[in-house]
Amino acid sequence: MNLEAQWIVGFVDGEGGFHVGINKHPDMKIGYQVLPEFTVVQHERDIQVLHALKSYFGCGVVRSNHGDRMAYRVRGQQHLLQHIIPFFEKHKLKTKKGIEFRKFRRVLLMMQEGLHLTEDGLLKIREIAAEMNRGAVR
Repeated sequence: MNLEAQWIVGFVDGEGGFHVGINKHPDMKIGYQVLPEFTVVQHERDIQVLHALKSYFGCGVVRSNHGDRMAYRVRGQQHLLQHIIPFFEKHKLKTKKGIEFRKFRRVLLMMQEGLHLTEDGLLKIREIAAEMNRGAVR
């Protein structure tokens, strides 16, 4: 299945999401781990679309999500910075998801600078994540 960039944009506008999780992690320098994730979820009958996205971006995994739902996920910081971010910088999302993407991108750029390893940086990332994830920061 060959996918075109603008089709992917429309599909992600409807079915995709950008999330930043913050979890306690005692082995981390400041006790927390920042977990950015790009996800697209589909019913298992349409799994071929998720595999096509994985092939298009050249990264990520396709796994079971919940029940009969499957998800294409990209979690690796370098994969997000090298594949997902540049794609959506070039091919703009059309819905409010574009705002979520810009916040997501900001967090990844902060992480690239190592700010997630400082208390001030983590605090700012928490603020951004709370805005984009509707307060779902642990």
